[in-house]
Amino acid sequence: MLAFISVAPTDHWEHMSPHIAKVLRLVQASGLDYELGAMGTCIEGEPDAVFRLLQEMHMAMRQDSKRVSTLIKIDDQVDRPMGRLREKISSVKSKMESEA
Repeated sequence: MLAFISVAPTDHWEHMSPHIAKVLRLVQASGLDYELGAMGTCIEGEPDAVFRLLQEMHMAMRQDSKRVSTLIKIDDQVDRPMGRLREKISSVKSKMESEA
């Protein structure tokens, strides 16, 4: 399963990076494969582990904020093996190079 999550405190807009760093430590500790992006994080893993982590991330942000905005997008393609997180990016880049 691939999941994209963007979790943000709505009452700390100007100084979010310390709060994001705290939540990202949970992602690192999970052992799941992930990619940090400018607007959110993509995570890959088994569904139970991914859903548990998404909830942990949201609840961790709630510890520091009175209101939290969380956006989650899930790609659950059961007939594909793990490794799609980087495979999808490589596929697009190779097509860009071949068309250049």
